[in-house]
Amino acid sequence: MSTDVEQRGAKPAGKAAARPKKSNGQWKIDGHEPLNKNEVDKAEDNGLNVRARIEEIYAKGGFASIDPDDLHGRFRWWGLYTQRKPGIDGGRTATLEPHELEDEYFMLRVRIDGGKLTTEQLRTIADISNDFARGSADLTDRQNIQLHWVAIEDVPEIWRRLEAVGLQTTEACGDVPRVILGSPVAGIAADELIDPTPAIEEISRRYIGDPSLANLPRKYKTAITGHPSQDVVHEINDCSFVAVEHPEHGIGYDLWVGGALSTVPRFAERLGTWVAPDQVVETWLGVTEIFRDYGYRRLRNKARLKFLMAEWGPEKFREVLETEYLGYRLADGPAPDKPLTAGDHVGVHRQADGKYYIGVSLIAGRASGTLLGQIVDLAEKYGSTRLRTTPHQKILLLDIAEDDIDDVVAGLDALGLSSRKDLFRRSTMACTGIEFCKLAIVETKQTAADAVAQLEARLAGIDLPHPISLHLNGCPNSCARIQTADIGLKGQLVTTEDGTQQPGFQVHVGGGLASQDRDEAGLGRTVRGLKVTAENLSDYVEKLVRRFLDGRGESETFSEWAHRVDDEELV
Repeated sequence: MSTDVEQRGAKPAGKAAARPKKSNGQWKIDGHEPLNKNEVDKAEDNGLNVRARIEEIYAKGGFASIDPDDLHGRFRWWGLYTQRKPGIDGGRTATLEPHELEDEYFMLRVRIDGGKLTTEQLRTIADISNDFARGSADLTDRQNIQLHWVAIEDVPEIWRRLEAVGLQTTEACGDVPRVILGSPVAGIAADELIDPTPAIEEISRRYIGDPSLANLPRKYKTAITGHPSQDVVHEINDCSFVAVEHPEHGIGYDLWVGGALSTVPRFAERLGTWVAPDQVVETWLGVTEIFRDYGYRRLRNKARLKFLMAEWGPEKFREVLETEYLGYRLADGPAPDKPLTAGDHVGVHRQADGKYYIGVSLIAGRASGTLLGQIVDLAEKYGSTRLRTTPHQKILLLDIAEDDIDDVVAGLDALGLSSRKDLFRRSTMACTGIEFCKLAIVETKQTAADAVAQLEARLAGIDLPHPISLHLNGCPNSCARIQTADIGLKGQLVTTEDGTQQPGFQVHVGGGLASQDRDEAGLGRTVRGLKVTAENLSDYVEKLVRRFLDGRGESETFSEWAHRVDDEELV
C-alpha cells in the first residue's frame, strides 16, 4: 500500500531537489529576453529615439498627446522627468500612482560633464530659466543644473538654445551613462597631479548618445579627478578614476568600481590597477560594457553595478575586464594618498597660471535664473569667462586677477554667495525635496536654508575644529548623500508625543568620504528611534554640536566622536 506522500506524488524523503536558479537577466548569461516592464520598453524602442517624437508630435500636441511609455520611461534619456503636482502632502507619496502625483510640467536636467561652463553657456541657462522655467534653477551634487516648470511645448526651443552654445540634456537621466563628474579645478589648479579633461571630453564625445550604451540595467555614474583633494566623491560612483603616482610608471589613475548609496549603500572597491592616461577611455568603456552585459536586469532594485561587484568581488571583476574587454593586463598600482585639502574648493585659491579661482557656497544648491545671470555679469566684469560647478553644490569663478580678488569677493557677498568657511552654509546640501520630486516625503531646500540661518546665528563665535556637514534628503534614496554626512537626515513623517504626524527626518551621524579629516569612507551611524521634526531640526543640531564640542577628545573629529559615544549622547 502506498504512503500518503507517494499518493500525493511527492518525492520520497531524502535530499530535496534543488530549485532551478532564477534568471538575473544578465545578457551574457541569460540572454536578452526582457524580464520586467522597464526592460520590455527599452527592448521595444531605444530611449534616444524619443527625441524625434518630442519635437515632431508631443511639442505640437501638448502634454495630453504624450504616450505613457515615453512619458514615464524614455523621456528620461533626454533629461526630462514630470515634476510633482503642488499641494500633495508627503503622507500620500507612497499611496498614489505616478500619474496621480505628477504635474503637466517637467524638471529638465542640463548635463554639464566635468562641471565646465563658459559665461556664455551659463547666461544661456539663466535666460532659459527666466523665459521657460519660472526663474527656477538648482545646482545638483552631480554638477548639473536643474530647471523646473518646463512645458513640453517649449522643449525643442530649449534644446536649440542649449545646443547652440555646446550644452546638452542627452542622457542626463535614464538607464545610461549619466553626467561625468570631474574635478572642478581640472587644468587650472596649481597642485593638480594630472588634468582629466581630455579623458572626460573624449568619453562624452564618443559615447554619450551612443545607442550601444543606451540600454544599461540602471543608471551608471562616472567620476574622474586629477586633484589630490579627491574632489569627485569617487567612493560612491559606479566607475571612478583617481589620480595617483606610480613609483615606476609615473602619474596615472587608480580605478574604483561599484559604489552607490540609495537604500542599500555600498562603497566602490579598488581593482588594484594603475591606469595610464591613454588607457582611461577604453578602460571606462570596458567597465561600462561589463555592466551592460553582466548587470542584473530582472529586479530594478538589484540592477545597479554595486550588486554585481558584491557577487564577483574586485579580483573577478578585474579578470573579466582585462580578459574579455581590454585584451591586456593593467599594471598593478598603489592606492591614492589621503587628501590634504578640502574638496569643495570654497575660498580663494591660486591657479597654476598665477591667477585665482574663487569658490562660493549657495545654500543647498538653490539658485535662480536671475542669480545665474548676476554671477555671469560679475565674472565678465572682471575679465572671467570660465566657471565650474562642483559635486558639492558649489560654483567656482576662474581666472580672477590678484588685484580684483577683494572686489569680486565683495560682489559675490552682495549676491548672497559666500567664499568664507562658514559654519554650516558651506557644508549643507539638500536634494530637490517635496517641492518638485514625486518620491519625496518632506520639504528640503527651504528647511536647509532656515536651519543654516538659525544655526549660524545661534553658534556665532563658535570655533569648530572642522566643518560639520548637514545633508537633507526628502526620501530614503539618498540623492543628497545622507549616509556620508556628519549629520545625515532622511525624510519621513515623524509621530510626535501628541500622536500627530509632522514632516521630519531619521538621523544618521558620523558618515563621511575620504578627506583631510578622515582616512577612508564610512557610513553614518543610526540610532534606533532617533528622529527629529523639521520644526525642531535647528534645536537638535545645535544641541548635538555643543555636546560634541564639550565632550570630544583632543583632535577627535565629529565622526569619531559620534561613533564613540553612547546612544544617549546623540538623542
